[in-house]
Amino acid sequence: MSSIPVYRWRLAPEGLATFRQLRARGLRPGGQPVAAQLERPRRRRGPLVAYLYRVELAVPVRPMTPARWAALAKANAARRLCPACGLDRGYTIPTSLGICVTCADAPAFAA
Repeated sequence: MSSIPVYRWRLAPEGLATFRQLRARGLRPGGQPVAAQLERPRRRRGPLVAYLYRVELAVPVRPMTPARWAALAKANAARRLCPACGLDRGYTIPTSLGICVTCADAPAFAA
């Protein structure tokens, strides 16, 4: 069993990048295995861990198709629809409330 190298925060060698760094360059790992691990120490808990991939093996991000754009738009529209009043609120309904802010702030009338 071979273990991957572990680097401290900001001390990784050139040619390695995290998933987010690859995405910022318009790349994705493309099925390659994790090349190394990056650790950022924390005081009260275990270290934050990020996996590093080799930049030269990364491949371009697949472009969004019209069907994917439509599915994404439909999913985002569903997240804006309040289940209580049925209105599209124009913002994402908070999951902590489960309903729009207007419905959550309305006083509950006893019948």
